[in-house]
Amino acid sequence: MKGFVLQLLDATHAEEIIGVTSFVGEDASGSFGLLPGHIRFMTILSTGIAKYRIGDSDWKYLAAPGGVIYFHNNRLTLCTYRFVLDDDYLRISQTLQEQLLGEEKKRQRVKESLHHMEEAILNRLWEMGRR
Repeated sequence: MKGFVLQLLDATHAEEIIGVTSFVGEDASGSFGLLPGHIRFMTILSTGIAKYRIGDSDWKYLAAPGGVIYFHNNRLTLCTYRFVLDDDYLRISQTLQEQLLGEEKKRQRVKESLHHMEEAILNRLWEMGRR
């Protein structure tokens, strides 16, 4: 079976996987699969784990916090903030969970920082209004 190219792009690096014969992912409508020769296709990948296969080999896993995928001319391109590849489902699911928790902690710190900045600005405006 002829394969297609899986091109992975994130904020820090790119990777190209040649000979992919099957890709399974999930978007807002549910799971979907892509095979070589598929018609043009574009969707927003849900946060989670997709899988792909090269030839008849075992599934390989791709974890990403969402992203846009575009399939055209036997090339599937994924643009995402970050991706992780692994052969072991349990290991990659743990990695994804750790990354998502880390991102949530960072978001919480940013929210707290913005809240403190807002308070400081309001206090400054209040002081200026008293003068």
